[in-house]
Amino acid sequence: MKAVIQRVYDAKLSAEGKTVSQIGRGLAVYFCAEKGDGENLCEIFADKLAKLRIFEDGSGKMNLSVTDVGGEVLLISQFTLAADLHKGNRPSFFNAEEPSRARALYTKTADILADKGVPVKLGVFGADMTINQSNHGPVTIIWDSALQQGAK
Repeated sequence: MKAVIQRVYDAKLSAEGKTVSQIGRGLAVYFCAEKGDGENLCEIFADKLAKLRIFEDGSGKMNLSVTDVGGEVLLISQFTLAADLHKGNRPSFFNAEEPSRARALYTKTADILADKGVPVKLGVFGADMTINQSNHGPVTIIWDSALQQGAK
């Protein structure tokens, strides 16, 4: 499982020319399930995301979570995060989870986040989407379960 987490002032997601989801202050999260990812990773990632302290406190120090600031999460499915660039110039997406399993992990992660009290908006799984966001900072964090000890 991989994710790119970006702190935003706001973000809007459209598909087929229509606004599907939008958030104010919070996190735009590009989410990718990879082959072999278990449901346990959904809980690990959702917990990390809800508690990730990347918002500034009154002293200007990144010490607050999306929950602390009353922010929202825009969770966007993005299989291209599984790209393998080792051979040639065309990426291989062999490591991306098959769509029905990836969708299940994506929605499970969203459900767990919501259960933790984090307002979550979703993209359209498997669709061609347009995302407009105002990055704050910018602050961009990459989470890779393969780098988390014992996560898989």
